[in-house]
Amino acid sequence: MPFYYFGKVLDLKFNKQVIMKKILLPIVCFLVSCNVFAQELPNTQIKDLNSGKKVSFNEIIEKDKISVISFWATWCIPCKKEIKNMSLQLDNWKKEVDFNYITISIDESKAEGLARSYALNQGWKFPYYIDPNSDLKRSLSFQNVPFTIIVDKKGKIAFMHTGYETGGENEIFAKIKELSTK
Repeated sequence: MPFYYFGKVLDLKFNKQVIMKKILLPIVCFLVSCNVFAQELPNTQIKDLNSGKKVSFNEIIEKDKISVISFWATWCIPCKKEIKNMSLQLDNWKKEVDFNYITISIDESKAEGLARSYALNQGWKFPYYIDPNSDLKRSLSFQNVPFTIIVDKKGKIAFMHTGYETGGENEIFAKIKELSTK
């Protein structure tokens, strides 16, 4: 049985494969990506490393303000580089765009003191938390650190990125500036 596809006659068996690969796959990928980046923030409990109090992740995100969250671990060298390079730029960047910067350690609970000491020794002036049981990590479905997300003014995840290379912080800031105009 011939089938017309963009003006060409094709065999129906071949056509099913073409339709799947050329039409349906991009549609499915688009719908999945829209769902991933527009997801609600989980209310998973994390621990404030300054106060020791447990808080819900979705409650630490300020409404009507962009938030950048860097997930890290004390054993992760690229994580430490990313946070250091981000923190060196924060004052200048915040003159251009108003946003929050937050870090969350994915270390186990027995390394809580190590994570706190590291943050204090680095002089971090931004909030830092720990996800000691990896509950938030599972909620956000990521495997590796460094992992960075940007939450838009509506409280939705607008950007996710795994890994870090020197200069990657500039890509994050470009995304922050783009989101600030929306």
